[in-house]
Amino acid sequence: MKPQITVVGSSNVDLILNLPRFPKPGETVLGGRFLTAQGGKGANQAVAASRAGADIHFVTRTGRDTMGAQALAAYREERMRLDYSVVDDAGPNGVAVIFVDAEGRNCIGVAPGANNCLDRNQVQTARSAIESSRLLLVQLEIPLASVSEAVAIARAAGVPVILNPAPAQPLDDALLETVSVLTPNETEAETLTGIALTSDDRIRDAALFLRGKGVDTVIITLGERGVYVASESLNAFVPGFPVRAIDTTAAGDVFNGALAVALGEEMPLYDAVRFGCAAAAISVTTPGAQPSAPFRADIELFIHHRLDTDGQHH
Repeated sequence: MKPQITVVGSSNVDLILNLPRFPKPGETVLGGRFLTAQGGKGANQAVAASRAGADIHFVTRTGRDTMGAQALAAYREERMRLDYSVVDDAGPNGVAVIFVDAEGRNCIGVAPGANNCLDRNQVQTARSAIESSRLLLVQLEIPLASVSEAVAIARAAGVPVILNPAPAQPLDDALLETVSVLTPNETEAETLTGIALTSDDRIRDAALFLRGKGVDTVIITLGERGVYVASESLNAFVPGFPVRAIDTTAAGDVFNGALAVALGEEMPLYDAVRFGCAAAAISVTTPGAQPSAPFRADIELFIHHRLDTDGQHH
């Protein structure tokens, strides 16, 4: 049976331009392929979790414009439940402008639009979905008060919370101590801890610092290197899967969505993290955010193939 997961978060349309390199201030760089795709951290994670095998309630806010209509149509195609999503009459749909260089790296600017209007009242309407979920998955592209409201509802109902603290911003200890799984990347971990992640020891220090704030499990994502996990049962670097990256946009979101599914299915933590790493590795070989999220069968085939070829059984 599919785990029910509620995702409360952002919805954007991504405008993606491939460039040989990023422009310097005042410089124009002629690019290559241009792509429009569905994005937004909340939506990316919801789609990734849906494709990886979850039954998704997606609580988001779109604009009453062409981009918003396209986004909702895409989510319906992904068979996500949108009972508590709202079309905003005032704000335009969120938009992200993404440059991708020849190495597959990206830099992103976001105009949040309707995402900024996803308020606590809207979160309250989704209370029954959150309370009946196996997990709640949230990020930080909507107002922090709305994130806190969703987390409080989940916590009161005994529903575990995965918080992807992105984009980076400081967070109150009161919020951190209610989080079951925190998944910062290196930049976000440094913002939350003040520790520069310049060595393995510093990565461990940052993870333990966050656990000291009351977070049950801290998973620091380290790009192609994999992740560092700090929990009661596991403190270790978990390797990623080496692949040739074309576009790293949304790799972290795909990791979070797949991880949520694996934890919702009660996979052991190490296996759940590897499942997330495999999904993320597949995603960077395809351009675009949501288009790059792999389906369950592809993730399982990828892991099976890698186990056969590298012998990494755990």
